[in-house]
Amino acid sequence: MSDFGDGSEYRDGRDRAQVTEATVSGPERLCALADVPDGGAFGVEAPVHGAVEALLLLRRGEEVRAFLNVCPHAGRRLDWAPDRFIVSEGTVVCAAHGASFTIPSGECVGGPCRGAQLRAVAVLVRDGDVFAA
Repeated sequence: MSDFGDGSEYRDGRDRAQVTEATVSGPERLCALADVPDGGAFGVEAPVHGAVEALLLLRRGEEVRAFLNVCPHAGRRLDWAPDRFIVSEGTVVCAAHGASFTIPSGECVGGPCRGAQLRAVAVLVRDGDVFAA
């Protein structure tokens, strides 16, 4: 079982804590582990803070992490069509502006928001399925 809900936070220039992880009203089965291509991306929808949100699942081996399907650069979806992602050389590429995010960490390693991070959503893998944590 893997659990990536670390509740991480950062501080802005005014020294205010900023939560960087979204909360899903789980536990809810999101998909089968096999639905998420190894080294790739998969889109699902799940309730986050009471509203249904598009999520991006990134997988490497048995490790799956989930993020809001929102690019930190301009707030647009990462997919080029609903749940269709550009995956290139171990990254997911934002279809709007070309920012590249590593799989499975979600860190931006290229493009206009280099150094930014996708907003994490806690998930766990159990018995071959991915659940909101």
